[in-house]
Amino acid sequence: MSRPATRTAPPVRPVAGARAEKVPATVKGGRRRGDWYAHLFIAPSLFGVVAFLLLPVLIVFGLSLFDWELLSEPRFVGLDNYARLAADGQVWHSLWVTVLFVLLCIPLQTVLALVLALLLNRRIRGVRIYRALFVVPWMATPIVMGLVWHWIFDPRDGALNRALDLVGVTGPAWLSDPTWALPAVALVNVWQHTGYTMLFFLAGLQGIPQEMYDAAATDGATPVQRFFHVTLPLLNPTMFFVSVTSLIGAFQVFDTIFAMTDGGPGHSTEAFNFTIYQTAFKEFDFGYAATLSLLLFVIILLVTLAQVRFFGKRTTYDLS
Repeated sequence: MSRPATRTAPPVRPVAGARAEKVPATVKGGRRRGDWYAHLFIAPSLFGVVAFLLLPVLIVFGLSLFDWELLSEPRFVGLDNYARLAADGQVWHSLWVTVLFVLLCIPLQTVLALVLALLLNRRIRGVRIYRALFVVPWMATPIVMGLVWHWIFDPRDGALNRALDLVGVTGPAWLSDPTWALPAVALVNVWQHTGYTMLFFLAGLQGIPQEMYDAAATDGATPVQRFFHVTLPLLNPTMFFVSVTSLIGAFQVFDTIFAMTDGGPGHSTEAFNFTIYQTAFKEFDFGYAATLSLLLFVIILLVTLAQVRFFGKRTTYDLS
């Protein structure tokens, strides 16, 4: 039985005038030339991260394994500094003071900054002057502001208690009373940084299209409903940035406490960063101070990662 003849497809001929597709130019190893350009542009930032973040962290970790008093020869002690940290009640007290300081500052500072941004986002006469005035405290040196507020809170000759006397109220010894010292320092921190935080909220508000509010008003939304269903959701990217930067700054507070209370009275305002300063530059225990610094770094890193996870699913950058 004979097999049927098979037909072969005729060769495909290029159509006259058609252009052949260009193959992207490649370099050795199959990498595209554009990849090298990308690495070239990333290199400066990558160098900064390595030189000013990763390398210092490694140096601090190495130093935490030594007992070093600056003028003496470093002595390797292994994990002894970490064992000492676990049993150091004063360190955990200072960490608790820092947490209280953060809780006193950040919610109040964020709410006040948002309210100010909403008020100064309107077309009112002299609005630019008001915006600048609220930012002036942030531009001042924290040490100088701490000294000024130290006089304001003075129980005998301070401006605050004198003002309270005019209305028949006896003010407490603000910076000498363990109950009032930390709230007083937190109040100064809020006063100094609220205007700076307001700028970011103001920029976020001005980036929200007016059409969003017009559409909500057309659907019958009240001003309160527009705030909670339009303004706040679209401010999530700004809230994310403000929350992360404000918390990092509050955990690292030092200047205001140093100028106003020097950690007193009775360690009631001794924040964690202040404890690190005392351990390193008053007790000259640099190995243990490095251990404390590493702990603070880990705490801030964990808090930041928690914020990233919290805001990540709630933040959108697309306003279309």
